[in-house]
Amino acid sequence: MLLISSYQKFINQLNFFNGIPAFLIRLYLAPIFIMAGYSKLQLSNDSVSGFQSLMASPEIIDWFRNAEWGLGLPFPELLANLAAWSEFLGGWFLLLGLLTRLVSIPLMFTMIIAATSVHSVNGWFAITPTNPDISPAKVFVWLGFDIAEKSLENSNQASNRLERMRSILDENGNTEWLYEKGSIVVLNNGIEFASTYFILLLALFFIGSGRFTSVDHYIYNHWLKPRLANNKYL
Repeated sequence: MLLISSYQKFINQLNFFNGIPAFLIRLYLAPIFIMAGYSKLQLSNDSVSGFQSLMASPEIIDWFRNAEWGLGLPFPELLANLAAWSEFLGGWFLLLGLLTRLVSIPLMFTMIIAATSVHSVNGWFAITPTNPDISPAKVFVWLGFDIAEKSLENSNQASNRLERMRSILDENGNTEWLYEKGSIVVLNNGIEFASTYFILLLALFFIGSGRFTSVDHYIYNHWLKPRLANNKYL
């Protein structure tokens, strides 16, 4: 009983610091979404008023519009701007911990669209594992999933191509300079990153932005909560 009591006391004390994971998730996600949105925007002139504004770039709008090499979505200009501003502003809101649950909703939606419309044809991995012996897919082979065998075979093929690329660079390039900032990899561009971001956003949606580490916390505790307590109808 003493062990159980001590463990429960420890868990109760941990609750005081439960804002830290949410804070770290926000710090992880915020720069990703800020730059994802920023990369879709450009400064443009309004032909009527002459004012400059940040709008989705023509290239991004064309990508939203075109069904052959893009997303093929209706209302491409509207959706491109919604996506760009949701990511750009949403990233800043995540950084501040402001309206975190609400902001998570459109960001999760953009991740679903990205995963299903852009990355799903490439499978799971963002970067192809080139060592099948330590690929996460091997766990699913042990569990009996046939599709995981194809992933391991793909890893073998990617490994052969990567070794060929390295041999070409060794023969013809300044590898000391080429590898100075990191080794080369095979980009698979699967749904892994979009899915990871979705899961983290989903966690924020349920746990909130975090105690003591967010604007939401102070708005609720110092402004909203006292007003709710004074009004029995709210």
